Amino acid sequence: MGYNRENFNRIKQEYEDKYIRARELADLRRVRIHNEIPEIAEIDRILERTGARIMGIVCSGASDANEKIAKLRADNQGLIETRKTLLELKGYPANFTDVEYECEKCGDSGYIGTKMCDCMRQKLVFAGYESSGMSRLMKEQTFDNFSLDYYKHNPENYRKMTEVYNVMKDYAESFAVGNGVNIALFGGTGLGKTHLSSALAGRLIERGFDVLYAGAVSMISDFENRRFGTGINEDSGSVDRYTDCELLIIDDLGTEVMNQFTASCIYNVINTRLNKKLSTVLSTNLTPSEFRQKYWDRITSRVFGEYRSLQFCGIDIRAQKLKNQ
Repeated sequence: MGYNRENFNRIKQEYEDKYIRARELADLRRVRIHNEIPEIAEIDRILERTGARIMGIVCSGASDANEKIAKLRADNQGLIETRKTLLELKGYPANFTDVEYECEKCGDSGYIGTKMCDCMRQKLVFAGYESSGMSRLMKEQTFDNFSLDYYKHNPENYRKMTEVYNVMKDYAESFAVGNGVNIALFGGTGLGKTHLSSALAGRLIERGFDVLYAGAVSMISDFENRRFGTGINEDSGSVDRYTDCELLIIDDLGTEVMNQFTASCIYNVINTRLNKKLSTVLSTNLTPSEFRQKYWDRITSRVFGEYRSLQFCGIDIRAQKLKNQ
């Protein structure tokens, strides 16, 4: 798995800056204490020479080297205790000159050994929410709060939607980059397509994948801005994300104005991602037959040939909620 490259580089730099800043602040506190309590300055000078003194003992080849090193360490421990006492007598905490990291587990490096620390992983998850384009919905719409009760009025609909729910949840847990598994969600408005799509996006971001969630109209707008030079999002990165992210979710496909340019953009995104074996989830209010009528054969052949189709059914959930109020 891989996090969004821009987010990772930015947060990695933040950690490097935090690490340097924590040490600089500790150095400033140390200078202050050295000026105020000269005895501590002398103790620190002695302690800083410990490594060189141990090396000197080892290199001397003395038969009592172990005893000398043990005595040196005992002396140092005594100096450390004296140092703490001097600080406390002046009203400072014993650790006043220590480096204070935001995360003591990783020392603000972001890693514990070669393993990413939980603190950095959490920052990357939050950044992933923001860069995905669906920050609020992904926090509110999860697999846990998706209710199948709205489909129980019809046993067949309930059975089908239970299957749809399980397929989407399993997809979220088994997703892997390069497996090229794609899904097309069909069904009218208010049947849960956006909820399960945002739940999928949120879970994959939690797992560390780079997800982009975009409305079809917004996606086409980004391509238009680059082509016609409107001054907004003209950099190539604004559209490269559509073909480079590890999972792309295109919502409300079919609401965009269809023309030669629009069809070309949609085909390019779908086809490029298939060639790269990068997964895509499409969501549309159109029926499969309406979808075939609206789009080029080159688009529909790829969607129906390379995507697993899931049909949402039932009664508009928003209407049910209003009725029950």
